[in-house]
Amino acid sequence: MNTETLQLAQMQWPVALSVTAVAALVTCDQLGYRPGRYLFKPLAALAFVWLAVALGALESTYGGWLLAGLLFCMLGDLLLMPDSERCFLGGLGAFLCGHLLYALAFAQLPRSMVGLAATAAPALFLLVFVGRWLLPHVPAQMKVPVTLYTLVITGMLLCAGLSASQPAAPLIIAGAWGFAVSDLAVARQRFVHPSRWNGIWGTPLYFFSQLLLASSVALV
Repeated sequence: MNTETLQLAQMQWPVALSVTAVAALVTCDQLGYRPGRYLFKPLAALAFVWLAVALGALESTYGGWLLAGLLFCMLGDLLLMPDSERCFLGGLGAFLCGHLLYALAFAQLPRSMVGLAATAAPALFLLVFVGRWLLPHVPAQMKVPVTLYTLVITGMLLCAGLSASQPAAPLIIAGAWGFAVSDLAVARQRFVHPSRWNGIWGTPLYFFSQLLLASSVALV
């Protein structure tokens, strides 16, 4: 069995778990079935951690940092399940740590200044857009944590751009941007306009993006 075939075999079960759990999670959220959320969201998060480990995250420095980030994101997913401000702040902190760890993982790779330059304008545009669109809706006591989180996401996107010359770059850059954009759905749901549509597109995009990032360890 060659390496590519082996990797595909290792990917199929965590990916199958993710697809099943995410579909069930979105369905339960749309129906307002809370027990389903508490069952399927941890399973969907477990799937991206499982995928990274199956593809060798423990065998490289990059993989170790990325796996740590995935674990913090899994913690963030668990903390965001209850509807409470304290849990939301805890989840925000966990995801912030996840973004920082992703940035550290990307920084382990040889750097492309061209990739950084190409990423700078869209990353800064996203930062300005979020500041103008989101912050007016954020309660006063949450403005500092949300602003800090947004700055960290921007830094993570810039670090992802640094990987542009690497074989894993398409997975890293697409995963990082998908993660960042999916956060807009969470922010809109929490602060701007609660709607079932936020979860319909935001939840699958988030988990797909995490799978892309987890898969990147196979190419490093």
